[in-house]
Amino acid sequence: MSRALPWVLSAYIAFVFVQSLFFKFAAADESIYIFQTIENWLGLDFFEPFMRNFIGASEMLCSVLLFIPVTRPLGALGSLIIISGAAVFHLFSPLGIEVQGDGGTLFILALGVMAASATIIYLERNNYRTLPQRLGYWA
Repeated sequence: MSRALPWVLSAYIAFVFVQSLFFKFAAADESIYIFQTIENWLGLDFFEPFMRNFIGASEMLCSVLLFIPVTRPLGALGSLIIISGAAVFHLFSPLGIEVQGDGGTLFILALGVMAASATIIYLERNNYRTLPQRLGYWA
């Protein structure tokens, strides 16, 4: 079970991230609404579309890293950082938990990604010291 769990959790994270890529990269109305709302709240003129595309690319990279055993801890850490930002904006910005009548689905998925990422980070805790050598550095 402990060997399969990181794969299952990685699949969940990748599912959530990859299914959202189309919306981010195709500039779907919901994605634009989310990032425009945050842009208006922060007063940062570049946030939409720059951060929408940057976050999408980062989610894609993390999804790939999660399926390479040696880079799984990096993918989980990146996923946790990305999704923690999303949760903060849902909780503390005008975006709110429910976005355009979704019943809180995006927020619930974010909490699931947070839990899955944190679990992978915990499960991989014994591999961090050897990560540089496993990646080919300081050999």
